[in-house]
Amino acid sequence: MKDGKFVLDAHTGFWDASKENIKNEYGLAFAETFYAFQTGFNPPDPKWTMDFDKEFRKVDPDWYLHHMFVRGEMDMAILSTQVLMDFYHTGFTNSKRNAEMVARAPERLIGLGGVDPRDKNATRHMREQVEQDGMKGFKWYTAEWRGESRGWKANDPAVFPCYEEAIAMGVKNMHFHKGPAVEPLSMEKFDVYDIDEPSSLYPELNFIVDHIGLPRLDEFCWIAARSTNVYASLAVANAFIHKRPRYFGEMMANLLFWLGEDRIIWGTDFPIWYPHWILDEFMEYQIPDDIADEFGVQLTPEIKAKIIGGNVARLYGIDTDAKLKKIENDEFSQRRKEFLANKASYVGA
Repeated sequence: MKDGKFVLDAHTGFWDASKENIKNEYGLAFAETFYAFQTGFNPPDPKWTMDFDKEFRKVDPDWYLHHMFVRGEMDMAILSTQVLMDFYHTGFTNSKRNAEMVARAPERLIGLGGVDPRDKNATRHMREQVEQDGMKGFKWYTAEWRGESRGWKANDPAVFPCYEEAIAMGVKNMHFHKGPAVEPLSMEKFDVYDIDEPSSLYPELNFIVDHIGLPRLDEFCWIAARSTNVYASLAVANAFIHKRPRYFGEMMANLLFWLGEDRIIWGTDFPIWYPHWILDEFMEYQIPDDIADEFGVQLTPEIKAKIIGGNVARLYGIDTDAKLKKIENDEFSQRRKEFLANKASYVGA
């Protein structure tokens, strides 16, 4: 918990960009772009910097769990997917690895599946990932390469069977990367416009737009204003909070004005960034007065509680009070108590 509030990090990764898994220079470029995001947005304190080869390229499960639930104040987290089979032998992430990670902390982690809708067996793979791997939602990466194809669109009728398969399985949450491009993928293929049509055609589904469509925030807001099943995930956007706090305030004001406080979702993109400093700064953050007055919005502690956990918990059917009670004395809670006790002893020495 953070300040007594339930926290669910809706955008984290358990990836493998190791030398053994990379197929070509594109796989390395993809991981290096992620690392450049970290070095570009991090606070200057060196404790928030990861070593590219030792820590960043391949996520160690124990390291992830420690920083998320022991050193970190998250109660739960969602494991994202980027398949990227043209760049990596077993994918950057995949449902099998996510399932193995979820098994380490089943009360704490939610796994997302990922398929390429251009694959003729996409719907079969979706069902396997739900029934065999226990995935609770899907992450879609519209700029992914596949042979000669350099991307696909969420409103292509050829993709609609995937949405219909999700509905048939009772899987409601569709997470889409709609934000900055990652080398060598095309920013154009991450355009947010293609969310407009399927979000209207499939009101049974929730379309969670990771990275709030940046740099197309205006377009995203206009789409979300008319489609109440479109949600804004703050991953990447909230990394601006340290170095460009006013810009972050403008983004938050737009989201609160257009979508309201119930459709904004927390995500840190860990392990691109450590989750601690982003959460700390968000809980202390206030939208500048002139921006808040212009938009007629505010960012109260009650609204922050919805954003950092309550909103996405609702989408996944999580009773936050029951969940907190269930995990209050689990392995990670016990380890966190020990961590805090040792930290206090060290600080006071």
